[in-house]
Amino acid sequence: MKSFFLTRRALLAAAVLALGATAPTAYAQTWPAKPIRVVVNFPPGGAADQLARAIGLPLQEALGQPVVVENRAGANGNIGGEVVAKSPADGYTLLMSSGGMVSVNPHIYPKMAFDPAKDLVPVASAARVLVYLVAKPSLPADNIQDFIKYVKANPGRLSYGSPGSGSSPHLAGEMLKSQAGLFAVHVPYRGAAPALQDLLAGQLDFYFDPGIGLQQVKAGKLKLLAVGSPKRSPMFPNVPTLAEAGLKGFDADTVFGFYAPAGTPPDVVTRLNREINKVLGTQAVKDRVLAMGGEALPLTPAEFGTKAMEDSKRFGAVIKDRKITAD
Repeated sequence: MKSFFLTRRALLAAAVLALGATAPTAYAQTWPAKPIRVVVNFPPGGAADQLARAIGLPLQEALGQPVVVENRAGANGNIGGEVVAKSPADGYTLLMSSGGMVSVNPHIYPKMAFDPAKDLVPVASAARVLVYLVAKPSLPADNIQDFIKYVKANPGRLSYGSPGSGSSPHLAGEMLKSQAGLFAVHVPYRGAAPALQDLLAGQLDFYFDPGIGLQQVKAGKLKLLAVGSPKRSPMFPNVPTLAEAGLKGFDADTVFGFYAPAGTPPDVVTRLNREINKVLGTQAVKDRVLAMGGEALPLTPAEFGTKAMEDSKRFGAVIKDRKITAD
């Protein structure tokens, strides 16, 4: 009798294990069965918001369910990041974020309500986002060399904006000041769009733009002086990089992409990665990303995670050198 119960218990245990092994596949086969929420952790109009909306429409067509974009801005992306990190890991809540929340924020915030490295999993990269050094038209400098001379001649008199402390445009400004020996006042905003508006209004002197102000450059409302990327932008092939201007190794690029709560079924992550990469391969989305001054960048989840770790080391060194903290 005892052996019967032991055998019965062993069979039940084996059945439970078998069910657990097949559950992710079964779940992925029925997913998605309802709308998917994409939380953008920056305000409307910024690069993250534009990418989420450019990818969201064709993604919902591929998945057969609505993809709803929701902006939850604040704390340099931490508020939206926390919302997603603490959401059910069922594949129905995603985060679209700049790389900064994962690779920069842990360096500048003494305490965060979640750990991006542990509480989120990379799903799919979206784009490599370049930053462009732009200035108001009245600034008496028409090229990067004259700009550097002018800022040096007016220490502390010029101001520049950013989407927030620790954002890639802010770090680009700090890298510029450090390598060129400049002193200018940093003014953080809650997103790229508000900073751009103040630059257009003449309340700021210059700004590292993540691509949302390039139409204003084409319209002659802003001056484009240089690109903060290792290579020139295909949109502006005649505009030099800051590395070409003498700031060796200058690289303020960051990768924007999608994340999910830790524990999201791997099959769902794989499906999302595959569908998002297909969307990124379409000419319409490539052109949309290019119009923002970026570059569509399909990667596997593992490649995306590795890139975030590499950026964390690179930006972490700048943060430590410049003693940058969250405001």
